[in-house]
Amino acid sequence: MAEDIYNPDPIMIQESLSEWVMTKCENWRDYYESNYEDKFEEYYRLWRGQWNPEDSQRASERSRIISPALQQAVESNVAELEEATFGRGKWFDIADDFTDGQKQDVLYLRKKLSEDFEACMVRKAVAECLINSAVFGTGIGEVVIEEVKEMAPASEPIMGGDLQAVGVNITDRVVVKLKPVLPQNFLIDPVATSVDDAYGVAIDEFVSKHTVELLQEQKVYMEGPIGSASPDSDLEPDQDFTIYNDDKVRLTKYYGLVPKELLEAEDIEVEEDSKYVEAIVVIANGGTLLKASKNPYMMGDRPVVAFPWDVVPGRFWGRGVCEKGYNSQKALDTELRARIDALSLTIHPMIAVDATRLPRGAKPEVRPGKMILTNGDPREVLQPFNFGQVGQITFAQAASLQQMVQQATGAVDSAGIAGQVNGESTAAGISMSLGAIIKRHKRTLINFQQSFLLPFVTKAAHRYMQFDPENYPVADYKFVATSTLGIIAREYEVTQLVQLLQTMKQDSPMYPVLIQSIIDNMNLSNREELIATMQQASQPNPQAQQIAQAVQQAQLQLQASQTNALNGQAAESQARAAKISIEAQLAPQELEIDRISAVTRNLKEGDSDDKEFERRLKVADRLLKERELEGKELYANDANRNQQLAGPNQQSIPRPNRQVGTSPNPIANIGEQAQ
Repeated sequence: MAEDIYNPDPIMIQESLSEWVMTKCENWRDYYESNYEDKFEEYYRLWRGQWNPEDSQRASERSRIISPALQQAVESNVAELEEATFGRGKWFDIADDFTDGQKQDVLYLRKKLSEDFEACMVRKAVAECLINSAVFGTGIGEVVIEEVKEMAPASEPIMGGDLQAVGVNITDRVVVKLKPVLPQNFLIDPVATSVDDAYGVAIDEFVSKHTVELLQEQKVYMEGPIGSASPDSDLEPDQDFTIYNDDKVRLTKYYGLVPKELLEAEDIEVEEDSKYVEAIVVIANGGTLLKASKNPYMMGDRPVVAFPWDVVPGRFWGRGVCEKGYNSQKALDTELRARIDALSLTIHPMIAVDATRLPRGAKPEVRPGKMILTNGDPREVLQPFNFGQVGQITFAQAASLQQMVQQATGAVDSAGIAGQVNGESTAAGISMSLGAIIKRHKRTLINFQQSFLLPFVTKAAHRYMQFDPENYPVADYKFVATSTLGIIAREYEVTQLVQLLQTMKQDSPMYPVLIQSIIDNMNLSNREELIATMQQASQPNPQAQQIAQAVQQAQLQLQASQTNALNGQAAESQARAAKISIEAQLAPQELEIDRISAVTRNLKEGDSDDKEFERRLKVADRLLKERELEGKELYANDANRNQQLAGPNQQSIPRPNRQVGTSPNPIANIGEQAQ
């Protein structure tokens, strides 16, 4: 199918696989040398503090000083990312499936990976990649698989168990390592923006000859003469040092797409129908093919990870700390060198001499204790002079340029940015300045995690699952980075938590939570123990719970008894009110009885007395009705007033009717009026 679609190139058929790979690599190196090599070498010199005549800005410069501002910026930024990544101890985690009820497999894999990474010194390699990214703009690492022999002390019984033999147990196993790669040793397709999108990538570097020979013995590389490599300073880590040319091999490892017909020409079976095949090709000294095979990894990925410190749109090579602070660093170096050159003219004593009045052969040198012979008055022959003083403005200019380096790179040293992070500013100004710096670090941290850290952990786990399935169960795991905050962001967060803690009382439920957050952000050796102790102290005590429940029950009983007493008092008040109401209702009957008794008293028998009795009785009835109406009105008014004055929980008590008249006996008054 592929032969019908793609016609093989006749020129490609004539060349071998090694020639095709080296042609690609040479073209890619020409592009790198034309666009990036000189700049990267200058960034490296500025970071190392190495002077080069090409770095001078003025032809009259004599001083060779290089300011450490850019060095401090690189180290500060890298230290911040290292602290954010490895400061908590656990720098990656594994996200398990939500429906998985057994979490032991995830815990085992995380612990096993952490142990192997620590044994292979992965943290050191990651730190070196961070340094390369800060200096050159891009950090590159190669995922390397090695077969090692693990040795452990052991004892074994011999002679029927009478003796113990002490020795070493040797176990062969596969380990995954991370190898940092310098930019001059890395080649990539110029139009690519990442390793996975490129046509291919290559690592071109010098290695020791014995490492290649050992791999040939292990049947990893093809057998054959290797020879020695020709010197090439462009591949050396430091071009200023004397180059060592003995026992070195130039090894070119290509990872990428290869035409199918070239692999088939090397007797490599290819079952794919595509024109290109993902392959691995290793070439020694530019012409000796050591290895050519289809990509052997089960996920088909390339064993290279890379990330830019700051992304440049449309480019693979990123923008590092040295590139950000380059212009400010060059201006600062020029200012310092000019000041030092001026000091050499203003500090050292100089003298003007009348050469016609000096003795023949005299050497007019100036040094302590020297005698200068003159023909005539020395005050007329010798005249000391200088070129003035160095301007004080240069010191302010140097401080401003150093501040510009910090602003460009986002680095904060012990002195801080003048007037912003140190004690010369207010708390709000410090918060705003630190907030901007932390955001820049967080941006780089997220880029590092997503482009470098997590891909490396994923690739390493897949390698272990493929080549060491006994120790690593094969499953689909999702890796998560646990990097949080750097040391600056952590100290800033602690300050905010302490300020929030001062606004709360100790009995507040948020108080222990804030204390735990403060301890968690501190870089203490016993941080985990303190957190565990606080969590244990926050657990409720069973005895204290029982005592609290007993106290609560006693309080409830007390409240119930108080409620019953109040209810009894209310019932008593209601009974008293009912009694008074009944007495008020019986009062008219008693008055009726008293009226009848008063009317029938002192009357004689006869018709006249009977008529008088009837007349008095009618008058008494009329007056009694009037008094009764007046009493009802007064009673109604008093009841309304009592209801208005009484509270919501109080009950108004009806008052007895007030009597009108001067005599305590109303019937007597009625009788007097009738007479």
